[in-house]
Amino acid sequence: KAAAKTPEQPIENLLASASAEKGQATAKQCQACHTFEKGGPNRVGPNLWNIVGDERGKDRGGFNFSAAMKAKGGKWTFEELNKFLTNPRSYIPGTNMTFAGLSREQQRADVIAFLHTLSDNPAPLPKAAANAPAPAGNGQAPAGDAPPAAPKK
Repeated sequence: KAAAKTPEQPIENLLASASAEKGQATAKQCQACHTFEKGGPNRVGPNLWNIVGDERGKDRGGFNFSAAMKAKGGKWTFEELNKFLTNPRSYIPGTNMTFAGLSREQQRADVIAFLHTLSDNPAPLPKAAANAPAPAGNGQAPAGDAPPAAPKK
């Protein structure tokens, strides 16, 4: 089996066109091991409420993380989630997560966009680079998004 290839686009660009609704549908396959609601129980894997920006391997309601996850340290940034969800066991050898990963980058972005919504106070989404190509689509902003603020002078 070939090693996981490096993500082709920066996560910021992928998140610009990501769908939290599609991500929620994709994340249904994660429910065998994870819960998503606030205060939800741990299962084989930890509850994922408020995971974006949280410290990796830190206490999540008494969940016992693998030594590999604890040793990795750092925070679950958008980029880190993207790398991990590509191929968990390749990115953190020794993780207890047996899921093979999501090979399609837009599918990963959708799941990350969904995980981002699981918070009382979601972290701001990273902005795509100004010179990045516009995401494919109909040119319409996703529902609920405010227009960008005018630059400060």
